[in-house]
Amino acid sequence: MSWKCQNCNMTIDDDEFEVCWSCNCEKNKSAPNLKSNNSVPHCIRCQASLTFIGTKNVHEDTRWGVLGELGEFFVNKENLDMHACK
Repeated sequence: MSWKCQNCNMTIDDDEFEVCWSCNCEKNKSAPNLKSNNSVPHCIRCQASLTFIGTKNVHEDTRWGVLGELGEFFVNKENLDMHACK
């Protein structure tokens, strides 16, 4: 069963999702939960503050050596922020 987000009117096809993928608004709420993105994440094991180490660039696919830089348009790349517990 699907549901409609009250904030952005996006239709979510699967009823198992509790949060809108488009605007991060919870199901049956009119506005998203505005948490600060600058907050320091905590370790799920010891609850200590995590230290930012850096950003890892993940390259998903083979390298397009023949096409050079043009081939990079067809590759999925993601950035992953790395944090560590002391």
